[in-house]
Amino acid sequence: MFSIGSLIVYSGTGVCRVEAVGPPPFDPGSKVEYYTLIPLQSTGTIYVPVDTKVFMRPILSREAAQELIRRIPEIQQAQLEHLDYRMLAQRYRSFLDSHSCEDLVQLIKTAYTKSTANTRSGKKPSKVDQDFQKRAEFLLHDELSAALDIPFDEVGDYITRQVEQMKQTG
Repeated sequence: MFSIGSLIVYSGTGVCRVEAVGPPPFDPGSKVEYYTLIPLQSTGTIYVPVDTKVFMRPILSREAAQELIRRIPEIQQAQLEHLDYRMLAQRYRSFLDSHSCEDLVQLIKTAYTKSTANTRSGKKPSKVDQDFQKRAEFLLHDELSAALDIPFDEVGDYITRQVEQMKQTG
């Protein structure tokens, strides 16, 4: 059970703060306890039963987030050649559904590489690649922003600086 104030990854929404645990305001007499979740990067409130089967986990620790960034150059892109759009979308969705930051990095690298290759060969980047890359970047940056306590819109530059610094120090 998560406590009030905890930061958690909630399904495909991203990082949410647990604002309350107890009966929901729409049913104050409920015997079922609910989490009241506030997404960090969007508006609204989510009410979810404490015993839900929907994916929830604590965000990465600061140390785990820094270790993930350190490992980004080592994370290999997936080999997804010769897949039609439907199969590619299904495979990308499986990366998102794992809720693993490493899988998000792998998806981002794969989609970016494919889009860059298409652009270089004069083709338009695939909408599937672009959409899934954008979603994976949002989810990854959302979690790293919370774990490292840095503004969401500075995460990309932070990652770039850290990776460059590691290259320079060998």
